[in-house]
Amino acid sequence: MIEFEPIAVVRSCFTDKFGIPRQSGLVPAARATLEFHPPYNNAQAFVGLEGCSHLWLQFVFHANRASGFRPRVRPPRLGGNKSLGVFATRSPVRPNPIGLSVVTLEEVVVTGGTASLVVSGHDLLDGTPILDVKPYVPYTDALSNAVNPVAPAPPPTLAVRFSPGAAEQCQAHSPRTGADLTALLTQLLAQDPRPQYQTPDPSRRYAMTLFDLDVAWHYWLAGESYGIEVVSVELVNGER
Repeated sequence: MIEFEPIAVVRSCFTDKFGIPRQSGLVPAARATLEFHPPYNNAQAFVGLEGCSHLWLQFVFHANRASGFRPRVRPPRLGGNKSLGVFATRSPVRPNPIGLSVVTLEEVVVTGGTASLVVSGHDLLDGTPILDVKPYVPYTDALSNAVNPVAPAPPPTLAVRFSPGAAEQCQAHSPRTGADLTALLTQLLAQDPRPQYQTPDPSRRYAMTLFDLDVAWHYWLAGESYGIEVVSVELVNGER
C-alpha cells in the first residue's frame, strides 16, 4: 500500500466541473492560489522558486466519481464518440486519479515565515488537493519534435460577445472577485465548454458557475460556424 499526503489545496475560480478548460494554458486569465498545509508551507521550501516562470503541479481528481479500472475511455476532445486506451489519453478516469498540469507562476507570497503560490493558466477545480510542485525545465520539458496524433494542435476557438447587461455585470463583479471577468469569460467560453457530441442549439440557454457567479450564455450563428453570447453574470443567489 502506497499512501500520499496532499501538501496543498487549490483555491480556484472554477467552483464546478462544467466549463473548466480541458487543458492548462488555454485560459491565461484563470488565476488560483495554492494554500500549503503545515509543515509544507515553510517559506524555506520555496527559496529559489521565485525565478521560475512555470510549474508542474501533480494533483488528485478529487471530484471524479468514476471507480474501477477502465482500459478504454471516450476523451472529450474526440466528442465522446471514439474510445481509446486510457493510457493514450489524459482523461480523468484513470487507474489512480492523479493529474499533471503546467501553470504559470505569478507570485510566491511569503507571510510570517509561511508561503503560498499564485498561479495562472490553470485547469483545476476549487478544492483540488496538490501532491507535489516541481519547476518546469524548458530544455527538457519542451520537446519540439514531440508528436501526439490525438491532440496535434490546440482546439479551435469560438467568437465570444456580451449582451449590454452581461458586460455591465462583469464590470460590477470584477473588483470583488479580483479577476477581469470579461477577459476570463472570453478566454474560457472561446474553448466551447459544451459536450462535443452536442450540436450547438441557439434556442438553448447554457450555464456554469464561476467563483460565486452563475454565468449564462447561448450560441449564435457566425457565418458557417457558431459563436457564444454571454447574457447574464449574476450571483448564485440571483442578485445582480
